[in-house]
Amino acid sequence: MKTLVEHLAQYAAYHRDRRNIATHFIGIPLIVLAVAVLLSRPGLSVLGLWLSPASLTVIAAAGFYLRLDLRIGVLMTALLGLCLWAGALLAQQSTAVWLGWGLGLFVLGWVIQFIGHYYEGRKPAFVDDVMGLAVGPLFVVAELGFLLGCRDEVREAVEQRAGPSCIRKP
Repeated sequence: MKTLVEHLAQYAAYHRDRRNIATHFIGIPLIVLAVAVLLSRPGLSVLGLWLSPASLTVIAAAGFYLRLDLRIGVLMTALLGLCLWAGALLAQQSTAVWLGWGLGLFVLGWVIQFIGHYYEGRKPAFVDDVMGLAVGPLFVVAELGFLLGCRDEVREAVEQRAGPSCIRKP
């Protein structure tokens, strides 16, 4: 299995333009939330918990993130838990509300993503490696941590492999 740095560096190679990274701070959370919403049906309430395909997806993703890095994995699990909670709330609404929010967030998130990749001048990472879909949310959380001065050793290792992020001139 690849390490945290290997996954982040491979993904980062497609995301060096700061404008693209900035769009990912909005687009990826919208997409993750949309997937949680859309996968929250069908489901059933068991002891006050909403069990659905979204629950299984979050368990699998959390396991992946926790195996890569305990600190980032715990944060990712908490964030996914919030998405799962929101998805469960919307799944219990009318079909129009559930589907409207799910599809609306999904489409808006991808539009924002593709705007970022226009600036980057490069296709999204998942086109070449489907794991990019799982690494994308991890990348956003890691980049936020890097901006806050956390995990400098990881940032330096990623930049050593993928290069520093920059704003490309047209």
